[in-house]
Amino acid sequence: LKDQFDNLDKHTQWGIDFLEKYAKFVKERIEIEQNYAKQLRNLVKKYCPKRSPKDEEPRFTSCIAFFNILNELNDYAGQREVVAEEMGHRVYGELMRYSHDLKTERKMHLQEGRKAQQYLDMCWKQMDNSKKKFERECREAEKAQQSYERLDNDTNATKADVEKAKQQLNLRTHMADENKNEYAAQLQNFNGEQHKHYYIVIPQIYKQLQEMDERRTIKLSECYKGFADSERKVIPIISKCLEGMILAAKSVDEHRDSQLVIDCFKSGFEPPGDFPFEDYSQNIYRTISDGTISTPKQEGMRIDSKTTVGKAKGKLWLFGKKPKPQSPPLTPTSLYTSSTPNGSQYPIFSIEPVHYCMSDIKTGKPRIPSFRSLKRGCFPLQGPALEDFSHLPPEQRRKKLQQRIDELNRELQKETDQKDALIKMKDVYEKNPQMGDPSSLQPKLTETMSNMDRLRMEIHKNEAWLSEVEGKVAARSDRRHSSDINHLVTQGRESPEGSYTDDANQEVRGPPQQHTHPNEFDDEFEDDDPLPAIGHCKAIYPFDGHNEGTLAMKEGEILYVIEEDKGDGWTRARRHNGEEGYVPTSYIDVTLEKNSKGA
Repeated sequence: LKDQFDNLDKHTQWGIDFLEKYAKFVKERIEIEQNYAKQLRNLVKKYCPKRSPKDEEPRFTSCIAFFNILNELNDYAGQREVVAEEMGHRVYGELMRYSHDLKTERKMHLQEGRKAQQYLDMCWKQMDNSKKKFERECREAEKAQQSYERLDNDTNATKADVEKAKQQLNLRTHMADENKNEYAAQLQNFNGEQHKHYYIVIPQIYKQLQEMDERRTIKLSECYKGFADSERKVIPIISKCLEGMILAAKSVDEHRDSQLVIDCFKSGFEPPGDFPFEDYSQNIYRTISDGTISTPKQEGMRIDSKTTVGKAKGKLWLFGKKPKPQSPPLTPTSLYTSSTPNGSQYPIFSIEPVHYCMSDIKTGKPRIPSFRSLKRGCFPLQGPALEDFSHLPPEQRRKKLQQRIDELNRELQKETDQKDALIKMKDVYEKNPQMGDPSSLQPKLTETMSNMDRLRMEIHKNEAWLSEVEGKVAARSDRRHSSDINHLVTQGRESPEGSYTDDANQEVRGPPQQHTHPNEFDDEFEDDDPLPAIGHCKAIYPFDGHNEGTLAMKEGEILYVIEEDKGDGWTRARRHNGEEGYVPTSYIDVTLEKNSKGA
């Protein structure tokens, strides 16, 4: 049994060690969950958009879905933290507390067992000592009896010696009897304690150790269950997070994203018009029909270099300075001349010059694309910031103004609510002076009213700009509609001056007319004759005009206005020396003349 007590000691120690081993496993699992949640949160933080409140980036459905997925992933990381917290509180913490209690209880039971064993050993020692003493007294009594018998049988022994030996025998016999009684009592006591030890005390201690070990096993079972329950409790929420990710994926709308791109980059500019066909082969056909090259022609049929090559080159430089009237250099084989009765000469093109001019027109930079690069902000405007967003395309300008109006309306509503609250508080103070001084609210109320007036003025000013932009966009739309109708009507062959004929030999090209045609091509291409001024303007700010098609101006300079702003933020102007170009509308103060188009 003593050996079994040691075995139970080892077994209970193994049970505690196993319990602590499982607690260590749970602790490492908690650390894994915490690190996983931390890494997930760092991942979400890394890919979350960092936008300022004024950021106006388009919110595409794909981006919104990704942000929703990040939010769901952040919630998922929170659930992993809940798992770690639940395991730490319900499993690991409970295991550590129970392990401490288990060690204390085991120590107490083992101490009780050792005490019982020590008491039994003490009883055995007492019984063994009394036994040895009884055995020793019995031997002494036997010796005294042998000595008495020897002296009693000895005839030479005196009576005194015999009497003394007899007394010694009686003494030893009495002591042997006492030791015998003591040994019997110790033996009986030991047997009783031994029976109690092995049948009552030790079984009770073993039973307590057994119950302790069973409770340890039950506690492990509960911790196993709690370990799984910690994970199972968050499964519904994790499922909702995954369902949220699936819903975010289903919310992606490619058509809406495309519409957002269109709304974001829609400028409101008109597309460039069609280039007119300029027939340079008229004179060739006319020369063939006349049968000679040098036959004098009518003055009305003379081809001036300014109306041929010079005009073609003018189409390539509509926004810069006008080209000089001389014709571009052509090869001698590509140009023939014919003299008139007054001795003047005019050029007649062969087939090669026609191809040259047509390729020159095709490869030249038209005015509209070049001007579009200006309107789209390819060069930085110098000067103060444009409060009315006139540097932006019409559609973007309208959106910016509308956004500003909405923001101002929200600020005005806040100020209005604050004013109402101050008025109510002032009334309360007037009715209950002990609560506060009504006059102390007057400065704040005055400031609020001033802010409201300022916001109303800002809203009115921005609404005026918005109305101006919307009016120009509507006018541009009507003009585009009219241009489309004219484009559908003009079918057949058209000469540069607008005359129609079916016979190429009968085409007569007259001199350039002074009046302008009210078709769409006059807006895109200019003749060599300068456009009439429709007003004048004064430069409010200086403008460098480094880019092609722009006109530099100084502050306070007076310019002629020859073309109004069509909603793109640019006005066409001309100096007194005839230099023309475009200037920002917001940089000038325009004054239009009445009946200027008939001048």
